[in-house]
Amino acid sequence: MRKQDMNRDWIATARTLSQALPYMQRYSGARVVIKLGGHAMGSDEAMATFAADVVLMRQVGVNPVIVHGGGPMINAMLEKLDIKSEFVNGKRVTDKATMDVVEMVLSGLVNKRIVQAINAQGGRAVGLSGKDANLIECIPTDPALGLVGTPNKMDPRILETLFAQEMIPVIAPLGSGANGETYNINGDTAAGAIAGALKADRLLLLTDVSGVKNAEGEVVTEMTAAQIREMTADGTIAGGMIPKTETALDAIASGVRAVVILDGRAPNACLLELFTDHGAGSIIRR
Repeated sequence: MRKQDMNRDWIATARTLSQALPYMQRYSGARVVIKLGGHAMGSDEAMATFAADVVLMRQVGVNPVIVHGGGPMINAMLEKLDIKSEFVNGKRVTDKATMDVVEMVLSGLVNKRIVQAINAQGGRAVGLSGKDANLIECIPTDPALGLVGTPNKMDPRILETLFAQEMIPVIAPLGSGANGETYNINGDTAAGAIAGALKADRLLLLTDVSGVKNAEGEVVTEMTAAQIREMTADGTIAGGMIPKTETALDAIASGVRAVVILDGRAPNACLLELFTDHGAGSIIRR
């Protein structure tokens, strides 16, 4: 018989699993909405790692919902089809031709890639858009931007049905208008609206930075809505972080328990946030 040594890596793994147990119990049955951006879809390896994390979450009783973007893929397809875009105040105008490409890329190419990655890891994912079962009804964000929408009315019953079947919804950020139009929705905005409709326990906004930083450039691990407003007013929160923190504040006002802004490029970022003592990124509570 071969003697098997208990090396330190094995012991550390067992200790980590043991320490995760209270958090697994804490989140059993919880709804966790995850906004997945292009940074986490950049490679097959990153996608597989993310998918495995989501399947593990579902395995221990969490109800994850994935809301994804796809800006780089949309840009590449528009360029390939030689469709020129107009911009108003730095934002792309979504006309009918652009909207057709947006829907094709988001609901088709990107959505199904995520679904396949999760299913390949042993999960049961279902691809949707906000148009399915009237999940998201929109109003125009700004008439000058064309078919860009802001969620106005939510009906999350389709998600409740999928939770009951232990399935993982993967949602493209598209919505319907009152007259049957299709609207393109900012991915963070769609994720926040869905999290609010579900009264989710957590909204995880995966970004390409480590979290919200203070004036010294250090990540602030815990924040309140009041601190967010103060840091925005004094210019500490600026640029691309402003819409993310605004999404966080809107989600919390809608009933989401907490929002976490974290680096989606870090391996196992979602597991670190949910199932460890130290978490990851910046958590924002009421």
